[in-house]
Amino acid sequence: MRLGCQGPLELEWEDGHNWLVAREFVYVTTVKLASSQTIVVPAGFETDFASIPRPLWALLPPTGEYGKAAVIHDWLYRTPGKATRPQADAVFLEAMKEAGVSWFTRTVVYSSVRVGGFASYRGGL
Repeated sequence: MRLGCQGPLELEWEDGHNWLVAREFVYVTTVKLASSQTIVVPAGFETDFASIPRPLWALLPPTGEYGKAAVIHDWLYRTPGKATRPQADAVFLEAMKEAGVSWFTRTVVYSSVRVGGFASYRGGL
């Protein structure tokens, strides 16, 4: 398999804030993870995309060009045993780069996750 997303991200709107992954979503990473470098976000997984504070949405919307990367990151953060926090954040950065997100935007979003993501991380290894 090649690096990156292995198909489209199909979603269903749930409640105005959260979305459900409608069909399995696969991403292949170069980051060494606990079990596999193929990340499979299952159908039925709930995401809120990027957890960006509302006052910043005009500049960095939650569903911006880094949306697929944010879904992968949410899954890694919320699924125990899949990735350490630094690994999940590294996958997020890599996925944003693969999606063509500008250096500036991915640096700002990644730095924000590194500083504030500890409160959301539940994946512990």
